Amino acid sequence: MNLSTSAPALKAAEPATAMRRSRGHWANVGARLVRNPGAMIAAAVLLLLIVAAVAAPWVMPGDPFAASMFSRLKPIGTAGHLLGTDELGRDMFSRLLLGGRLSLFMGITPVLLAFVIGSALGIVAGYAGGFTNTAIMRSIDILYAFPSVLLAIALSGALGAGIFNALTSLTIVFVPQIARIAESVTTQVRRSDYVDAARASGASAFTIVRAHVLGNVLGPIFVYSTSLISVSMILASGLSFLGLGVKPPEPEWGLMLNTLRTAIYTQPWVAALPGAFIFVTSISFNLLSDGLRSAMEVKQ
Repeated sequence: MNLSTSAPALKAAEPATAMRRSRGHWANVGARLVRNPGAMIAAAVLLLLIVAAVAAPWVMPGDPFAASMFSRLKPIGTAGHLLGTDELGRDMFSRLLLGGRLSLFMGITPVLLAFVIGSALGIVAGYAGGFTNTAIMRSIDILYAFPSVLLAIALSGALGAGIFNALTSLTIVFVPQIARIAESVTTQVRRSDYVDAARASGASAFTIVRAHVLGNVLGPIFVYSTSLISVSMILASGLSFLGLGVKPPEPEWGLMLNTLRTAIYTQPWVAALPGAFIFVTSISFNLLSDGLRSAMEVKQ
């Protein structure tokens, strides 16, 4: 009786099992990521922020550059100014929306550039080994020896204030970190049996890297890179706060935090808004990165 009832159940379970096995690696990663509530909430928050930043010119309630000395530091909930006004009477809601463009751009772009450069350097060093590895990684270690904050400030101070110089400085800061991860992962993959088999079959180094190495190393490097976006946003905001990043009157969360610091005792809630947006965005990127890392764990 038990055998007759269990057999149909086993047959019904076989297609579902086969379908799960037939799915690709990234499909399985996506399925596990969707089941992570923290990562999904973070992704929803980031999507909302990105959409709001992109659509800012069309949804802003007012001109973010229009100043009025008669409307300085209005509190949250003021008629016509949902989130109050800044030290020059400009609408905070409009400036926060438009400032999200620069803040997200300054946070994501350096990491993307560093991902490309650092991955290339690390993969070459990890696969080539020997003198090539030593030359690349010892050069990387020179930059890696400095704390990220001090290196970013030093480079931005030497290059001068401005968006392009800040992006260049942050990219240089993150290249060593990503390159070390890329080199470590590539070295592990290079010692794998399937790479030795491909090498023994006469495949060229380029073919081995393209067919066997990239697919196994880009995932871990990408997950690590996503964790750097929150750091990049904080560093970019810090540079703007110090006057080494975005220049006035362009709205950017770090720069807005700097200009509103004198209002912390008169309108603390208005002055804290840019910092709150930086905090929420950074923690969302961290949660999403943790979710990706958990979803890529093969043991799960």
